[in-house]
Amino acid sequence: MTPLTAHLRWNSQMLDVINYSYAEILNTLWLLPNWLTASALVIGGVLVALIANAVIVHAIRNTLGVRHPKTRSLLTRSKGPLRLALIVLALSLVVRVAPIGDRAATVFGNILNVAFIALLGWTALIAAQIGSQIYLRRFSIDAEDNMLARKHVTQVGILKRAADTLIVIMTVAAAMMSFEQVRQYGVSLFASAGVAGLAIGIAARPLLANLIAGVQIAVAQPIRLDDVVFLEGEYGTIEEITTTYVVIKLWDWRRMVVPLSYFIEKPFQNWTRETSALIGSVFLYVDYTVPVEKLREKLMEVARASPLWDGRVVVLQVSDATKDHTVELRALLSARSAPAAWDLRCEVREKLIAYLQEEYPGALPRQRQEFVSRSEPDQAPLSPHAMVSHHRAG
Repeated sequence: MTPLTAHLRWNSQMLDVINYSYAEILNTLWLLPNWLTASALVIGGVLVALIANAVIVHAIRNTLGVRHPKTRSLLTRSKGPLRLALIVLALSLVVRVAPIGDRAATVFGNILNVAFIALLGWTALIAAQIGSQIYLRRFSIDAEDNMLARKHVTQVGILKRAADTLIVIMTVAAAMMSFEQVRQYGVSLFASAGVAGLAIGIAARPLLANLIAGVQIAVAQPIRLDDVVFLEGEYGTIEEITTTYVVIKLWDWRRMVVPLSYFIEKPFQNWTRETSALIGSVFLYVDYTVPVEKLREKLMEVARASPLWDGRVVVLQVSDATKDHTVELRALLSARSAPAAWDLRCEVREKLIAYLQEEYPGALPRQRQEFVSRSEPDQAPLSPHAMVSHHRAG
């Protein structure tokens, strides 16, 4: 006997054993009460589905291994929908052979329909999440010049949340409409409750306005993640954009929560709309005797020595001559980002003041008063009329 023949014979014997065991199990189950048989079949179907899910997930992890960790992490996120799909499939097969009545079969059928609709919605949510993560892999928001990355991350994030909301609403609606009673109630409700629908629409207007504003922000992008904005007298960074509100991380680590519609309806300052680079200004109020050219040379020296300066703009100008006997000097310097611009301004201001204190202390602001000496200190000044009378008498 050849090895191939022996192998085929062994397979045939194993199939016979399995068929015999299956027949014995069915014969044993049919001897039990119907409710107990149906329960055993349902439990057995669920167990088989769970075992099959574990085998498939284990096979995926072993196949991908450590060579594709990102792909493996994305695929393993679908193990929940896979588990539910296998359970629904197993129960749908069990319902066909289980000894249950028509009413129980109808109830099980409705439950399986709802579970199948939920499975479709869950799968759509997972697919949207996996698709957005795969798309955003080529963008790094941690890069120095991350304007393009922030643009795509913001767009994908807002559109994904809108898609998730739409998927959930459609899934719940489809699940409810699968029941005849609910479907008839919904039709009658939409047909006869126009006033109630209008009241609900008015009550939900802020929520709808924020959802529409979210889509507008995703398309027009007046703000993006990590943008530096100034609004309501506060300066901060866009930390999170949800479907209804925006979280702004302020400079002192406080959080400001603003509705999405605010950025559509009200003006605000976006300091990183086109680029993250900014020009910072430093104002100094000094005496009229200040050596402007020397101070300009010192500013250039400080800027070149600072790693915060991006090498593009450094200017010192006499911007005003104030009424309180001081000169206003304005220094302009560019930096790669808003935090770097703030730190550079503080550094330049500190070093220029220290330079004036050490080299030109007389150029610091001072108050001047003029004293006029008299030839006869004890004699009071004469009025013009008395001066004329005194001249005639002489």
